[in-house]
Amino acid sequence: MKVENLTLTNFNNRKFNIHTYTLENNPNLAEKKRPLMIVIPGGSFDHLSQREGEPVALSYNAYGFNSVIMDYNLIQEGPIYPDAALDVLTTVKYYRDHAQDYNIDPERIVTIGFSAGGHVAGSANYMANSKEYSEKYGYHSEEVLPNKTILGYPLVNIEHIGFPLPQGAEQYLPNDPKLRDTALGVTRETPATFVFQAWDDPIVLISNSIEYIKSLNDHDVRCESNNFKKGKHGFSLGRYSTMEEGQSWQDNPHAAKWFNLSIEWLTEELR
Repeated sequence: MKVENLTLTNFNNRKFNIHTYTLENNPNLAEKKRPLMIVIPGGSFDHLSQREGEPVALSYNAYGFNSVIMDYNLIQEGPIYPDAALDVLTTVKYYRDHAQDYNIDPERIVTIGFSAGGHVAGSANYMANSKEYSEKYGYHSEEVLPNKTILGYPLVNIEHIGFPLPQGAEQYLPNDPKLRDTALGVTRETPATFVFQAWDDPIVLISNSIEYIKSLNDHDVRCESNNFKKGKHGFSLGRYSTMEEGQSWQDNPHAAKWFNLSIEWLTEELR
């Protein structure tokens, strides 16, 4: 496997870093071009969860994906939008433009976003299909829109959280209502989406996933949803290997089933 650390410049002339994990070419495989998984960790927009980064990327590598982890722009550098979403769109375009270099299929690019990263992924899909944003920042939807998306316990509606917004948070929130609530930005062109969350999530309320799934259904977008009875928030892969010290609830074999279910879903969707 080849690992690279790259710095890209987004459509708003802001720099960000990505970390690529590229499998070695094997001419004996039936699959000549690999799908790509773009991993967008959560972290409340002010940091990036390591548990939702490399462990996830490597897990998809084991199933034949090349992968990349995004270090998108955070609130320490200013308002989270539009730049975090533009970072995603720039990453998709970079790999489409360099598909041959990385031996990937440019029509099998998947984004996966966790928690706040789910909000970034959903916002990116909305902005990719928005005439206003595409004209302002100079891209075309077919260049930047991923083919599929996975959302893990995603923040969808900024108002649907289990605690009051911190004082001063309003200055960092976007004015566009479709960025405040990404369900409003769903269209028929939104990629088919796989959603998973725990019903007892105390941080990002389950109403986030329900609202997004309803919007997908209203716009005839294919979706698979897995809402687990228990899991709280931030269980990542639900494995002991991604469990934080003293957080035994994160070792959750039932909720961990989301990963294999996503592989089954992707196998069908990416044919």
